[in-house]
Amino acid sequence: MKKQYLFLSVLLAGLMISCQPKETASVSVTSLTCEYLVDPLGIDVVQPRLSWKIEQSGDAKTGQLQTAYRVLVASSPEQLAAGEGDLWDSGKIKSGQSIHTLYGGVPLKSMQQCWWKVKIWNNHGEVTAWSAPAHWGMGILEPSGWQAQWIGDQPDLALKDYVAYVAAHYNQPDFDRQKWSNPPVLPSPLLRKSFAVKGEVKRAQLYVSSLGYYEMWLNGERVGDHQLAPEWTDYRYSVQYQTFDVTGRLGTGENVLSATLADGWCVGRLAGVKWMQSFPHRGFYSADRRLIAQLAVTYTDGSTDLVATDGSWKINPDGYIRSADNFAGETIDARNIIPGWNRPGFDDSSWANAYADNDIHRNLVAQRNEPIRIHHELKPVGVRAWNGKYIVDFGQNIAGWCRLKIKGKAGATVTLRHGEWIDNDGGIYTSSLGYAKATDVFILSGGDDEFEPRFTYHGFQYVEISGLDAAPSPEMITAKAVSSDPAVTGAFECSNPKLNQLFRNILWTQRNNMFSVLTDNPSRDERTGALGDIQIFCRSSIFNMDMAAFYTKWVQDMREGGLAPNGQFFSMIISLAHPPYWQGFVGAPGWAEAGIIVPWRLYESYADRRALEQLFESMKSHVDATQRENPDLIWKVRHNHNNDWLNANTIFNPPDPDFSTTRGGIPDDVFSTAIFAHAARLVATIAATLQRPDDARHYGELADRIGDVFARSYISPDGKVEGHSQAAYALALHYDLVPETLRDAAFAHLLDCIEEYDCRLSTGFITTPMMMEELVRYGRTDIVYRLLESVRFPSWLYLVDQGATTVWERWDAYVKGRGIQPTGMNSFDHFAFGSVVEWMYRHILGFQPNTAHPGYERFTIHPRPGGTLTWAKGSYHSIRGEIASSWKIEQGEFTLTVKIPANTRATIVLPTATPEDISAEGIPGNPVYQVNGDETSVTVGSGEYRFSVTNYE
Repeated sequence: MKKQYLFLSVLLAGLMISCQPKETASVSVTSLTCEYLVDPLGIDVVQPRLSWKIEQSGDAKTGQLQTAYRVLVASSPEQLAAGEGDLWDSGKIKSGQSIHTLYGGVPLKSMQQCWWKVKIWNNHGEVTAWSAPAHWGMGILEPSGWQAQWIGDQPDLALKDYVAYVAAHYNQPDFDRQKWSNPPVLPSPLLRKSFAVKGEVKRAQLYVSSLGYYEMWLNGERVGDHQLAPEWTDYRYSVQYQTFDVTGRLGTGENVLSATLADGWCVGRLAGVKWMQSFPHRGFYSADRRLIAQLAVTYTDGSTDLVATDGSWKINPDGYIRSADNFAGETIDARNIIPGWNRPGFDDSSWANAYADNDIHRNLVAQRNEPIRIHHELKPVGVRAWNGKYIVDFGQNIAGWCRLKIKGKAGATVTLRHGEWIDNDGGIYTSSLGYAKATDVFILSGGDDEFEPRFTYHGFQYVEISGLDAAPSPEMITAKAVSSDPAVTGAFECSNPKLNQLFRNILWTQRNNMFSVLTDNPSRDERTGALGDIQIFCRSSIFNMDMAAFYTKWVQDMREGGLAPNGQFFSMIISLAHPPYWQGFVGAPGWAEAGIIVPWRLYESYADRRALEQLFESMKSHVDATQRENPDLIWKVRHNHNNDWLNANTIFNPPDPDFSTTRGGIPDDVFSTAIFAHAARLVATIAATLQRPDDARHYGELADRIGDVFARSYISPDGKVEGHSQAAYALALHYDLVPETLRDAAFAHLLDCIEEYDCRLSTGFITTPMMMEELVRYGRTDIVYRLLESVRFPSWLYLVDQGATTVWERWDAYVKGRGIQPTGMNSFDHFAFGSVVEWMYRHILGFQPNTAHPGYERFTIHPRPGGTLTWAKGSYHSIRGEIASSWKIEQGEFTLTVKIPANTRATIVLPTATPEDISAEGIPGNPVYQVNGDETSVTVGSGEYRFSVTNYE
């Protein structure tokens, strides 16, 4: 009997072992993120979202799907390595969810450290090994956790008086514009604190923020690689703080924390100065630069120390940075640099105690987005003398600054002026900069000096240097390109090298305008987050770069300060809510709707429901306010109106006399009402997505009523849309406002308008991508390729032929033979017309998201060859993994190779109506083809596949 029991036990154990899933090496879990960030050090989301990607090697089975996962979260790396999830062990969860998995463990505390890993089970009965460990840290979750005080110099009474003067006198006849234009500016103060470390350090975390910009050092070494921190928010509502791990940088005995401060967006100039003299040049958010920081030290014996900013810190208000401003530039006097001031052993007994400002009550929030960093360094490609100065060409239009290494006479001055283009007289072009001086001044010490601005940035390709005795050598000067630093996710290349240059130009333009908000340009006296630009470029930006964390911060900006008093969205972000200011920059049709469109793009590309939820009430408010002010549903009451910005009507003296500058526009009421209808429709769609049926019904019915009014008011029985322009038809067709019976007629009118311009663009920022999409929808991809590959004015490749390395604000920013556009509003670094890159991803490469399955859980690859192109290839690193497409046409054969990431499915559309002409490699079994018109599609799971179509014409 015992032998029988023993036999049965052995048999049962064997069966149990045989039923266990086999661990596979061909599938792995990678790219772990927490709230879209890789190993964030300090977040304040108490139930963070965890995401991962599933990678498969070449020998893995196709069609990989996750069927279950297990997440372990531990309070130490040792516990995690031992398989102990003391913070959270999810157990085996049967789910295909690999993005936005909510942390479900014990409640997290301030400064809690979390290490985590993931394993998944797949649909082939296999289980992966554990992923490599990842980490996140909690920030300071409660205001009481901040024991530090805001510190700095004594209150700047001169600046306070200046701000008060502007507020009281801006509309008086005795207003002094000279005084208004030149507010008082103090040097950047130096702050330091000496403290003792009493034992072996286990962990040291530094939490820091400022009003203005800050730079921080520990024992003379710079803390972190962040630039221009704490970044731009509406400082009335919140100020971001940064978290740094400085473990290993503390020594036993004396240590020193030190910092310097500058104006930044909080204290310095803002774009509002450009338009309103009631707006002070300095001191809008704060009159004083302030620092707050605390260093939390944990020793190996379990004891702790806290070093926090307070009145015991020492200050030298007369720093070597004499002035610094985003627009004006920076002045550095090397004679004022004090050797060793930020290191241990320095005698600061003559320094005063810092001023502890107890009147500041700002909401400190953890940084949600990747920091601003230096991402490229460039050397000169040319240097030439000009009018006793030297002009350096870096070969690429960038946003950033220059580092200069030099030795000269003490007190001598070297001045750098920055420009995007060469002016008609051969000097650098600066006439469009307005009050932005874009000038850095370096005063020499007499020794070996190395100058590099810290608290300003400029848009430039060319630098004019004065004060040198000889031309600068390449070793002397380096340009540093700076921007917010999310990962590049998109790639594109094709057989037309000019399109490849256009792609590079668009990517550079996006980078150059990412400084914690998307600005309109990095050079002149604006740099505002113009929302018309953002909403039309949003999907392009997401294809180019991983914008999830960046837009998460943007959504919070909109949530805090995005609504004007009348209930509509502002037209710009960060909002400049000066008392009379909102009336001029609120509710612009096609611009303010970014508050609806951008969160929808986040949902479409990243399956981010939280962004929709956070702004949904604001979206409703915007539509409700528009309806309240326009009860007849024709949007006529407008506090700000930009229409289809910079269409053909704004072109000055075009090189072709036949090019019309009167037929590109669209009537204001037509434009606005179409936008109103789309806003209501999109809010209805978002309501349905959030399972709010009453709102979905209400806003859907409102959209129907606006659409009916639009059709009755602006569309004639022969399908003509009022305005009869490319823009008018593109807008009405794209938003489905043309009755079905008139759509073909309206599209025929659109073709007439294109022909009227001899197949050239007359559309502006908003309607250009709409027209290109409608041409595809109606089967006229050939026209889009003619527009895209045209080198005639105005066109994208005309800009390339003029030597552009970024996208211009205006088609005629520079015209060969005519020179530079004479208006002041003329940037050579403006991404709005770069929205064409979305078309390149969606239709040349074929990447089509599916909003029914957001975050690329399901998608389509539908390339549309055309024009002169014989091949194209590219990729998009989606939130679930890399999607790739590569096609070529050769000797009557079309070949397409695709890569589909694990845990997704894709429909591949091929250009033939004859499945018999298709051969496929990589698909197990017999493919199931579906013919639709002159195309054939097939649906596949993850893997790499190659399709060939013979008899291709």
